[in-house]
Amino acid sequence: MENIKKVVLAYSGGLDTSVILKWLQDTYHCEVVTFTADIGQGEEVEPAREKAQKLGVKEIFIEDLKDEFVKDFVYPMFRANAVYEGEYLLGTSIARPLIAKRQIEIARKTSADSVSHGATGKGNDQVRFELGYYALEPNIRVIAPWREWDLTSREKLLAYAEHHGIDITRNKHGGSPYSMDANLLHISYEGGILEDPAAEPEDSMWRWTTSPEMAPNKPEYIELTYTQGNIVAINGTSMTPAQILAELNCLGNRHGVGRLDIVENRYVGMKSRGCYETPGGSIMLKAHRAIESITLDREVAHLKDELMPRYASLIYNGYWWSPERFLIQEMIDASQTGVNGLVRIKLYKGNIMIVGRESTTDSLFDATIATFEDDAGAYNQKDAEGFIKLNALRMRIRAKLRKLD
Repeated sequence: MENIKKVVLAYSGGLDTSVILKWLQDTYHCEVVTFTADIGQGEEVEPAREKAQKLGVKEIFIEDLKDEFVKDFVYPMFRANAVYEGEYLLGTSIARPLIAKRQIEIARKTSADSVSHGATGKGNDQVRFELGYYALEPNIRVIAPWREWDLTSREKLLAYAEHHGIDITRNKHGGSPYSMDANLLHISYEGGILEDPAAEPEDSMWRWTTSPEMAPNKPEYIELTYTQGNIVAINGTSMTPAQILAELNCLGNRHGVGRLDIVENRYVGMKSRGCYETPGGSIMLKAHRAIESITLDREVAHLKDELMPRYASLIYNGYWWSPERFLIQEMIDASQTGVNGLVRIKLYKGNIMIVGRESTTDSLFDATIATFEDDAGAYNQKDAEGFIKLNALRMRIRAKLRKLD
């Protein structure tokens, strides 16, 4: 890694990336460009500018990417109903390709020869960032300080910051014992007592959602409008994708929706216990499956369900920019042209209940055929006899063969 001249650093302004900024300057004697993305993490991002300026950074990028994040990353993922290992809604995973993309764009704009991130050598994020970098700029150089330095603990990081006069805001009440990551889709918690998978997290850990026990005693009904597989309005009010997700978060938070406690299989090989709050995303997933239930052909729906685990793994493992993800996305999006209509939902004490779905233009549900009442000849029930016998043929042949044995 010789002759590094300029590095674009994904910079939050927190302890890790502030130390990384100074470490890059001292280790590589290079110019550092900082990039801070607002993807709805709920924290002020502008203070990162002052911190970077104090460390001599001349080119500082602070950008609001919430709309792009939801429109171009979250929405396509939810059109696929993507869930990793049956539960995880990929809140951290889906943010990384956007950050990687913008870092590469800034590297081109500033003529930087390298990019850097603050992900550790134990986690998935290093893979997600770097696969994105290389997919978008094959010859970019990547600096991952956690794989190079000897600052292997929080205490060492704090000592380094103090020694170099790096301003780190300390919480007088003590910081959170958890490693957290947040964006408009979710907030995650790892570390601390969560490293014991048998330990129940304290109720005080949860930052976003009301405890289901303390949620309102009265249910709340909402109506979501879908166009081509995307939510475009809530209760008849049109909004941008980012506004929709933010509003669904508020509704879900109020009613204790979206808490998750799982042990997942990281791409690097270890198991990891994490807790997540994904209120708006949990509503989106349930509602999208509901509108698809009346607008998708059976075999198309089943094929989507077969593709979904592979698609979810691609996102989890960092392959958003891979050709196979693009191919699957094209198939998914082709299925969504007729996914239009309304879904009605009841939220109550941690529960998301579908109470109605309709599509005036694309519904494949035909009440005249499905009815338990007189269908006036719309369906000839006698036809089922031959259908059943033909489908039973191979089993009947096998049963006869067994009798001969």
